[in-house]
Amino acid sequence: MLTSTKQQIQHFLTKNEDKARLLVSCPDQPGIVSCISRFLYEHGANIVESNQYTTDHEEGTFFLRIVFASENMKEKEENLKINFHTIAEQFGMTWRMTFLHELKRTAIFVSKELHCLRELLYEWESGNLVTDIPLVISNHETARDIVESFGIPFYYIPANKDIRKEVEEKQLELLEEYDIDLIVLARYMQILTPNFVDRHPSKIINIHHSFLPAFIGANPHKRAYKRGVKLIGATSHYVTDDLDEGPIIEQDVIRVDHRNNVHDLKKKGRLIERSVLNRAVKWDIEDRVLVHKNKTIVL
Repeated sequence: MLTSTKQQIQHFLTKNEDKARLLVSCPDQPGIVSCISRFLYEHGANIVESNQYTTDHEEGTFFLRIVFASENMKEKEENLKINFHTIAEQFGMTWRMTFLHELKRTAIFVSKELHCLRELLYEWESGNLVTDIPLVISNHETARDIVESFGIPFYYIPANKDIRKEVEEKQLELLEEYDIDLIVLARYMQILTPNFVDRHPSKIINIHHSFLPAFIGANPHKRAYKRGVKLIGATSHYVTDDLDEGPIIEQDVIRVDHRNNVHDLKKKGRLIERSVLNRAVKWDIEDRVLVHKNKTIVL
């Protein structure tokens, strides 16, 4: 890790060492916010940020993201988790509590196209992406120089459909060895098996180079050109067993017209892909994304 990046991340950790995040989803009912607020007050915590959302009344699911602060958070975190179980059971909550002094660990997978990888590394270097990146895995050597210039270990593992099982076994071993929390497919052009996806549910983020659900699968720019579209886009989503159909985290578009050929569409598309993936990864790292059925709630 570069010295300046280390310093910026250490500054963030020091500044936020007494903060934590709580994410909750449960059936909507009276008293949820009041009960959580009282719980935090009784544990000496102060709410510094709070966002909530409730689905339509027919379904009635409640979502909440709270950032709270308390002195000596490291000493309290175990009790906070244990004691919150009572509230969670009372309201039928799905929840998680994370502590900002614990840096999340992100692995990046990439193939030949490096624009998304570069964006993530530059954002990480500038301190805007507060995570540890212990390794980058690729099925090509193309990214080695840039990755190693950032002081990050690079693993070249050739991959194709005939050796997919053996390849994923090596990848899974590395992910376990490096204790990875999040996997980012930064234009990694290989389909993951159900076994791999099941090992990391809602923890694999992909960038697809079209505005899903339009042009699912390969060569979306060529198909978009043939269709004569006036907008092209990019979609970042969690990976599921269904190709390009996982819960969408972020999307964006850019205008095109009849003067643009397929090469132009790809060139413009890369600009969108970089920013869309970066935002999705940032939101996940900041615990802003809750998965609900095949959708996401971003708070």
